[in-house]
Amino acid sequence: METVNKKGAIEAILFSVGRVVKAKELMNTLELSFDELSLLISEIQNEYKSSDRGIEIVRIEDGFTLASKKEYHDYIYPTIDKRIKPKLSQASLEVLSIIAYNQRATKADIDSIRGVDSGGSIYRLQEYNLIETAGKADLPGKPMTFRTTNNFLKMFGLKNIKELPKLPKYKFDSNRQIVIEDLEENE
Repeated sequence: METVNKKGAIEAILFSVGRVVKAKELMNTLELSFDELSLLISEIQNEYKSSDRGIEIVRIEDGFTLASKKEYHDYIYPTIDKRIKPKLSQASLEVLSIIAYNQRATKADIDSIRGVDSGGSIYRLQEYNLIETAGKADLPGKPMTFRTTNNFLKMFGLKNIKELPKLPKYKFDSNRQIVIEDLEENE
């Protein structure tokens, strides 16, 4: 492996695989320590920034992927089949946000928050690979739980779920309704 340019090998792997490659995979393949891998990826990222390249290496959780830079979206989008980019309805966005902020939410949890059946939206989000099943809840009937996927993180430009914006603080009145005035004062 000594004769191969390791930065070039990292680029080739990330380009060819087309998915998030775990750091462990790169370390094993290239016979590198985590520190060596981190240094090489950091150098590649800096080279991409300094030369106005159209691509970047993005860290997603414990892995890396090669992606186009956001500022080039307007040039890329017209050439890609529009069916590839999911069109999310308001209902799907609501369900997605509930799951994003409540990893391992059940369908009953989601339906309770929204006040309507969310089965169609859950199905569509799974079809777009934005959510996945996360196992079964320890509740009667053992309902399935849902969580977001790495594809969700990539689509919304997040490294991990902790980068989601914080939800505003709110209060309930005596009728268990959110008090809007308190939200406006805090902002």
